Amino acid sequence: MRLRYIELFHAVLTTGSLTGAANLLNISQPAASKALQQAEQQLGFALFSRVRGRLQPTEQALLLRQRIEKIIQELNELQRLTANMSLTDSCPLRVTCTPALAEALVPNAITSLRKTFPATTVELFTQHSAVMYESLMLHETDIGLTLQGTGRQNLSREPLCRGQVMVIAPPGWWPVTELKRPLPIAALAGQPMIGIAVQDALGSMLQSHLAQLAPAPRTSVRVQTYQLAHALVAQGEGLALVDPFTARRDGGKAVQMRPLDLRIDVVLCAIYRPDSPLNAVQKRFLSLVRQLAQRLLAAV
Repeated sequence: MRLRYIELFHAVLTTGSLTGAANLLNISQPAASKALQQAEQQLGFALFSRVRGRLQPTEQALLLRQRIEKIIQELNELQRLTANMSLTDSCPLRVTCTPALAEALVPNAITSLRKTFPATTVELFTQHSAVMYESLMLHETDIGLTLQGTGRQNLSREPLCRGQVMVIAPPGWWPVTELKRPLPIAALAGQPMIGIAVQDALGSMLQSHLAQLAPAPRTSVRVQTYQLAHALVAQGEGLALVDPFTARRDGGKAVQMRPLDLRIDVVLCAIYRPDSPLNAVQKRFLSLVRQLAQRLLAAV
């Protein structure tokens, strides 16, 4: 099946008509109709039937649909990759990071960086780790900052800083004298907690430990980000387990925090493509992130 037939097939599936497909592909309606006839002749079966003025995929077309959509997705990714490769020289710093790091570290690092490199063009994206890996491989970004390890052998991983999992609580939850003491995970049994519905390595490890508590923590709210958990804790909704950067949000004024007495390190990592050596601007940026992260974790 030729590529132009594949593109037409997908366009008809998307729009439901030859006219819509022709507009989408920027060709004439007769040209689209002729190409569809040629595709069906080549395949030996009909791809669409007309029902109440709209084209409906046949049974054979439905069997092809998943494969066709995968091919179109790969074509789109190829176009994104080639476009981004041509833009690399004009974007010396393109960073993707998790939402927590975007708030706690990256803005200050960029501000400091631009004092040394005022002409630097900066693009910042906030993404969860799985999307971050894809954007790096597609050359949409050059550096990723994450608290999750990467199992991708085609990405380099550079640890920048280590911290601890923190337990955060509404103001006044613990006596001030206890705030420096690590909290045993057993102390969370039966407590009201904000659940983190993030499917990552850190979240999975924490959930496995919480699942062993009896009675189980009382979780009535689950959120997708550590920042949302922080906001709910500040409103008095319960406790939450978060990364050390989220715990220190707003200088640690909105919530109380204690380190969790559990041997799980939270590692701030930079990830990047090994085939793209870091330039001077990117190296300086990572140095600033490392300094700021270490200073932040030592502040409280």
